[in-house]
Amino acid sequence: HREAVNIVTCPVMRSLLVLGGKWKLLLLYLLAFESKGGHLRYSDFVDLIPNISAKVLSSELKELEADGLIIRTMYHEIPPRVEYTLTDLGYSLKPILDAMRNWGEAYKAQKQG
Repeated sequence: HREAVNIVTCPVMRSLLVLGGKWKLLLLYLLAFESKGGHLRYSDFVDLIPNISAKVLSSELKELEADGLIIRTMYHEIPPRVEYTLTDLGYSLKPILDAMRNWGEAYKAQKQG
């Protein structure tokens, strides 16, 4: 008899609770691999992900910040400038995001072959 997965203590479930959501992994990937100088502005995300709604983008960025994966820096300028960067904890996901990118490329090649 197998024991049921405990969603409170299961490390995979914990990861999914933090990283789940339609866009979170992509937001982290863009910060890790597509950012200039290690940061992106809100408008950069809008340009890079045209299908994301403003409400969802704001919500997912706030959740990633609350979970300690990104830092939001607001510059008191006119117009105001806000930049997002990965924290050390966020950077610790870089090998996982790189592996996902490699897997996605291999999967696409296999499906096309």
